[in-house]
Amino acid sequence: MNRRSFIKNTGLASTSLFIPGFVKAFQGNTEQTNGQILVVIQLSGGNDGLNTVIPYKNDLYYKNRPSIAIAENQVLKLTDEMGLHPSLEGIRELYNQGWLSIINNVGYPNPDRSHFRSMDIWHTASNADEYWQSGWLGRYLDAQCNAGKPIYTAMEVDDTLSLAMKGETFNALAVAKPETFYQAFKLLNTQKIPYDSTNENLNYLYKTLADSESAANYIYAQSKIYQSREEYPGTELGKHLKTIAELIISNTQSSVYYCEIGGFDTHIAQLRTQAQLLKQYNDAIYPFVMDLKNNNKLNDVTILTFSEFGRRVAQNASGGTDHGTANNIFIINGQLKNAGILNESPDLQKLDDGDLIHTVDFRSIYATILQKKLNVPPDKILKRSFPTLNFF
Repeated sequence: MNRRSFIKNTGLASTSLFIPGFVKAFQGNTEQTNGQILVVIQLSGGNDGLNTVIPYKNDLYYKNRPSIAIAENQVLKLTDEMGLHPSLEGIRELYNQGWLSIINNVGYPNPDRSHFRSMDIWHTASNADEYWQSGWLGRYLDAQCNAGKPIYTAMEVDDTLSLAMKGETFNALAVAKPETFYQAFKLLNTQKIPYDSTNENLNYLYKTLADSESAANYIYAQSKIYQSREEYPGTELGKHLKTIAELIISNTQSSVYYCEIGGFDTHIAQLRTQAQLLKQYNDAIYPFVMDLKNNNKLNDVTILTFSEFGRRVAQNASGGTDHGTANNIFIINGQLKNAGILNESPDLQKLDDGDLIHTVDFRSIYATILQKKLNVPPDKILKRSFPTLNFF
């Protein structure tokens, strides 16, 4: 078994792996670097974009959704034609401040309506007919680690690791709580594991585990530097974004953070469910952005919010919507070149079998962030070239 296969098969980035005390001599490179930061928030399940960024002047919107469309007098108006779901008061304030760009009609050719397959495509940046085993941010981590950066360059604030964060050689760290991550290594550091100096793969395992322990110590120490005074909600997303804010403001040397909120598969009774979920998102992200702004970090942080697909234009018989295709995404940053709604609203007269037609490839958004913020060649990470966009 070669080293790359060994790494992938043993899941070296998992927080459930432990390290014996005698291998501390293998501690890896923890050189600190400064730079731009990406925070990705995933709305899992397929958020309904049409009821998120609402074409409230379009009669076809109301015709297709007689009981689930958002009434015009409830829409948080952004322009003469488009507005936000009423649960997104904080997002509207970010829009008014010039910190939000909205891109409509985002998707990819030959869309797949399976949650798992479509999410894999978004995570890996593959074509619809390609099946890749590494994520776009994992490949970014590969490039950084091969350049001497530490494995905590990319972190998912969760107990599990998304495919987006798994590289061809290295995996990001999954850290739901820095203290728990730290205590796991501290508690089991006394475990005695037989050492065989002739086993190359075992030696490499020790080395990688040592890097993970070093990361656990570093992240825990960083988490104690700054304690936020913002009022975050007690939801899981609120807790995760609070953790990310505290690590960023403490100058933790991580370039990528990832987290998610689920439940957006609204086939039934969509109005109430989506309103609750969008409020959770809104109420968590607003104090997060203000935390960054008040600590002079918002210019350095780009926040990308996406969902694996949108919903069908017409509502179903259960007061919900079924799996669709193109969707909108949010970009938040303190120095946007172009804020606001960047492109045309969805064309409800021109549909593909009842679904929206994408006009923006999601990989162009990735390419823009990689090139203009993370300062890496996008084609090396995405495995092909995509045009960049003008929000930066």
